[in-house]
Amino acid sequence: MKQPEIICAGELLIDLISTEYTDNFQGADTYLRVPGGSPANLAMNLARLGRDVGLIAAVGDDDAGALLQLEADAAGVDLTYVASVPFPTTMILVTKSKAVSNFEAYRAADLELTTESIPDAYLGKCAIFHTTAFALSRDPARSAILDAAARVVEAGGRLSIDVNYAAKIWPDRLEALWVINNYISLCTDPEKSTLVKCSDVDYLRLFNEPVEELEEAGERLLDLGAGIVCLTLGGRGSYVLSDGESFTLPARPVEVKDTTGAGDAFWSGFLAAHLVGKDWKACALAGQGMAEKKLTTFGPIRERVDLENLLKQ
Repeated sequence: MKQPEIICAGELLIDLISTEYTDNFQGADTYLRVPGGSPANLAMNLARLGRDVGLIAAVGDDDAGALLQLEADAAGVDLTYVASVPFPTTMILVTKSKAVSNFEAYRAADLELTTESIPDAYLGKCAIFHTTAFALSRDPARSAILDAAARVVEAGGRLSIDVNYAAKIWPDRLEALWVINNYISLCTDPEKSTLVKCSDVDYLRLFNEPVEELEEAGERLLDLGAGIVCLTLGGRGSYVLSDGESFTLPARPVEVKDTTGAGDAFWSGFLAAHLVGKDWKACALAGQGMAEKKLTTFGPIRERVDLENLLKQ
């Protein structure tokens, strides 16, 4: 059995992204089909960065599910525990924006992860186990992911989460806070405490308050049990906070073609650099380089990426 160094658990789905920039569905006439889902995007980007990565997910036993598995396999992701289930593959309709894209979710298959479908042996050598607020929003996937995360921690691995909260996906905000807190605080070892990525938009959605003071916002996430907090701030760059340091990394100007998945690209660079022992500033620089590649590409990044070259930019 394969035992990847990093495992991403959650949604693998179809994104239908408008080819025009618009604020709502009525303003778009043409949509392009691309593979999506935050954990899947992250896994594919990590594979393109040369990491040994596996994806735990559920797709429909349909043409869309088959297409998604072909895409992820071509990127180099291990799909041993991607299940085909008798439900339609989940789809997200995205209206493209140069700021924050609007979306509507049509969910079915992605929810159908079960504890029994994630064996201990697959998790045994996992250095980082990653998931998202989207993936934790509904059972049975929520319970399966929380259980797998606890087993990774027991085996000595580290947890990661993208706090991509949205009320459209998870209407009960207080429940979301409780579940996210539960996941983040599963590891009590300060040397391996959870890595947390949160955009300023997701922070506003989750806490019902904007990011005003960066340190205050970061501390709020540290208080949930995080070891490292990375706030992505769109055109303002990113902010990283731990118990030992904090810094801001300003954004560099790029010609934006597509923002969908930019946060996943950022976190892939960040985690890839962390896995090879880089310091937090180098991790953020690698994340910035991957995000820039994504922002200047319509749809997913498809080429291989050299991590050291990202750090030289």
